[in-house]
Amino acid sequence: MVKVGVVGALGYAGKQLVDILLKHPSVQITALADKMAGVSKNISEVFGEFKGKIDLECKDIDIDEVSQSAQIIFLALPHRVSQGFVAKFYKKGNKIIDLSADFRLQDIKVYEQWYETRHLEPLLVKKAVYGLPELYKAKIKKAKIVANPGCYPTSIILGCAPLLADKTVEVKLIIADSKSGYSGAGRQFVLNDQTKVNFKAYGVGVHRHTPEIEQELSKLANKKITVSFTPHLIPVERGIISTIYLPLKKDISAEEMVAKFKKFYKGQPFVRILPVGQLPETKNIIFTNYCDIGVVVNKRTKQIIVVTGIDNLVKGAAGQAVQNMNLMCGFEETAGLV
Repeated sequence: MVKVGVVGALGYAGKQLVDILLKHPSVQITALADKMAGVSKNISEVFGEFKGKIDLECKDIDIDEVSQSAQIIFLALPHRVSQGFVAKFYKKGNKIIDLSADFRLQDIKVYEQWYETRHLEPLLVKKAVYGLPELYKAKIKKAKIVANPGCYPTSIILGCAPLLADKTVEVKLIIADSKSGYSGAGRQFVLNDQTKVNFKAYGVGVHRHTPEIEQELSKLANKKITVSFTPHLIPVERGIISTIYLPLKKDISAEEMVAKFKKFYKGQPFVRILPVGQLPETKNIIFTNYCDIGVVVNKRTKQIIVVTGIDNLVKGAAGQAVQNMNLMCGFEETAGLV
């Protein structure tokens, strides 16, 4: 039984982590913490659905207490804030899965440009492994620090990877258009906005997930990739649908394309390639760790249009974090997730 702690347990991703970990056959939650200004509350008092399932205080963040009581630490803290806690837990000898963006970008200058802050732990960035299991499984198994991918990047990278790996498409400019449930914006944003009854684009051309997407796609293509990424918030709680447009180098049928995706993701338990004529729908992926992928070949525009669907709080955050933990601990990759 592996003992785990969740720091940032009161946010959307933190709550989802607790919910998933409670169902895991090889995990015991031994520490819950958040930035609470000295206030301590039982997690089941904050979230009534946990009554009878877990009786544990969520406390202000105490590095020594959390470190001593848990082997693996999940950090569900805001960008900029998380890096200091990663460093402290790393020095204590814990394995860390960080859900912020603080260790995803390997170029410190790129991080500092997009997140408008100095990175205080550049040496640890070199030790962190980007936690997309479908691409980096072997590295994740050996990692001490895993940088859990962002929700939008997960949906877009998984949709592009098979095409870039075998050079099926032109890569001068990839266009990605994503719609997300409002929980992707974070609990504080939702509390202060009319997002639940609104539909809007945001961060157009400047969203901070852009360099993360470009970093990983550039690795796959072995050349610099530029992405035009536009995210939207829609008036549903969870789920992301991403539509990605890529110019084809040559004629190819939809059937051949589906076969290409199936071959690339063979043996990956959480990627489902849909048959020709079917596209992802949020009703089929919310509350799951699956990424559904559908492809359309548009012969008129000489494009392939890839549509992906994930739950932003599960495969896009907490579920993928648990998938990474399973790999780090030598558990079945699907443990607690199916």
